[in-house]
Amino acid sequence: MATYIEPEQALQQLGKMPLFDVRTPAEFEESHIPGAVNLPLFSNEERAEVGTLYKQRSPREALLRGLEIVGPKMRWLIEQADKHTSGKRLMVHCWRGGQRSSSVGWLLEKGGYEVQVLQGGYKAYRQYLRQQVAEQRYPLLIVGGPTGAGKTEILYALEQAGEQIVDLEGLANHKGSSFGALGEARQPTVVQFENLLYQRLRELDLSRRVWIENESRAIGRVYLPEGFWKQMAAAPLFDLEVSLDSRLDRLVVQYAAFPPEELAEAFERIGKRLGGQHLKAALEALDNQDYKTAARIALQYYDKAYRYHTENKRAGNTLILLSVGDAPPEQIAQQLIEYVETNAFPWPIIK
Repeated sequence: MATYIEPEQALQQLGKMPLFDVRTPAEFEESHIPGAVNLPLFSNEERAEVGTLYKQRSPREALLRGLEIVGPKMRWLIEQADKHTSGKRLMVHCWRGGQRSSSVGWLLEKGGYEVQVLQGGYKAYRQYLRQQVAEQRYPLLIVGGPTGAGKTEILYALEQAGEQIVDLEGLANHKGSSFGALGEARQPTVVQFENLLYQRLRELDLSRRVWIENESRAIGRVYLPEGFWKQMAAAPLFDLEVSLDSRLDRLVVQYAAFPPEELAEAFERIGKRLGGQHLKAALEALDNQDYKTAARIALQYYDKAYRYHTENKRAGNTLILLSVGDAPPEQIAQQLIEYVETNAFPWPIIK
């Protein structure tokens, strides 16, 4: 008989045994526990049909139709589980830990597996995740600086130097500006971004500092969870002062290879903030392949936005100005580490 486990137990065992998500492909695509394998009991259309019967006819008719649909799939479900399972132990969940997971759990037990069912299903996992992110305290240090300062490169230089990092933009598939989707894969949903973030946070050693890049709460179309965002806003911020020429050169290297029409669309998205005259000048610069001039115009908006964020959103929190000139990311990373290790930091308490 299947045993029921709590979300914490399931996450501890993930990687040691497979976790099968028996919800529909559409539910799984919308969001899922990272590392789970989709083993759908119903297709998207079949789930809708059974649900309609349940509401409009009767639970019994829905049950009978469900059995009719699942019957021919029983062998397939076991064979699919076999493909992803090296041992004889596995975990299963659906949305609320109801009929779908219990039914598949029963079937897989008949197929010779030792089955654990996630109590409360995916819904319970999401509740657990939100609680953990809200209650856990993270020893954060923020790498800040204006657009083009190379913060992501510095973040990975810190990782190469043995530090812990969380790449929020990497998890979000977005660099955080109007140009941030260029060259990136499709963004996850807001919920799946939270799932990915929590997975990364679970991997950290919270007795050691954690570096992240300064971000707005919105990164493209996803949002940082409120509890984590509050901790970010209160954490010590290193505001890196980088030369304008260095920033412009970096932006040209980063963006000039993209199609001109995509760059123009990105400028038009911030056109109202730039002003009509500046937008026109930026688009003309793109037509002339004068990418440095276009980048300089974009920075007029982004620098103003960064100053506002730094001066108004972080009032009263630790702010360290660090002039790094044109130093490479590896050297800046070492400067940051040396500064932290030679200075006491007032880690904030979030209330």
